[in-house]
Amino acid sequence: MTPHKVLIIPGLTLPEVSAADLARIRAAAEGAEVVTSSYRDALTHITDADVVLGFVSREMFLAARLRWVHAIASGVDAFLYDEFKASDVVLTSEKGLVGEHLADHAFGLLLMLTRQLATAQRLGPDAWNHRPEMRRQEIELTGLTMGIFGFGGTGRAMARRAAAFGMRVQALDRDAVPGSAEVDAVAPPDGFANLLATSDVLAICCPLTPETRGKFNAGAFAQMKPGAWLVNVTRGEVMVEEDLIAALDGGQLRGAALDVAPREPLPAESRLWALANVAMTPHTAGASQFRASRNMDRFVRNLENLVAGAPLEGVVDKALGY
Repeated sequence: MTPHKVLIIPGLTLPEVSAADLARIRAAAEGAEVVTSSYRDALTHITDADVVLGFVSREMFLAARLRWVHAIASGVDAFLYDEFKASDVVLTSEKGLVGEHLADHAFGLLLMLTRQLATAQRLGPDAWNHRPEMRRQEIELTGLTMGIFGFGGTGRAMARRAAAFGMRVQALDRDAVPGSAEVDAVAPPDGFANLLATSDVLAICCPLTPETRGKFNAGAFAQMKPGAWLVNVTRGEVMVEEDLIAALDGGQLRGAALDVAPREPLPAESRLWALANVAMTPHTAGASQFRASRNMDRFVRNLENLVAGAPLEGVVDKALGY
């Protein structure tokens, strides 16, 4: 199927489209009209578009007759309003393409805690007066067990880095996905309690779905290995904020390395900002010099596949949410 109009709506992860990429898109679309629009003006251009690269709000969706949308985000929960979910419109995304930089960021945050880097930065010159207590808190990751909740692209990238640090790796996924060089077998959902109880570091690497929202609550934190670290660079709404604060305050968790929060932006009054055993960044783990080009390459390949009648890459199951 050759599209008749492709609408490109740049955003945070795709701030601009180069002339070279526009040429690639036009070539792949085989003569279709290609229009680039700001998000503010997109409603005026979407009515006759059948392919969109970018975010489509409910209002835009209801005004359009779309056949395929390619997201410029790995998480697609914002697309899954009822009308889109119930439609025949295909949704694809960059899932599987963002794991490397998310995993880099996750380990950066984890090391800020395990090596007392956050403490040293916070104390500045006064850190020299706290050397003995800082050294007592520092640990190495060698020999520890990392548990990974969600074994997609990000989970697999985390596993590779964990193994390089000398860690043992175990993983769980709701789907029957294959293991990897680092994980012999991926546990099914009924292994959740065991994953929590046996992981020194628990890395959340799952999408936000009705199943995962609030999954990490007081009950889950109580089942975690005492003194474990929690790492989350994917979706903050899978954690219950007050339950997380209580687990960190009470010592059940030794620390939390977070790029995402249950509320975003996280208000200044949240106690998560004040806890010394939390290392946190403002949802910036998704940045990479390669991200836009990787997703653009996928979009162009998918345009070529669409015209050829071949399967698309990165198709989202709208019922499952990923």
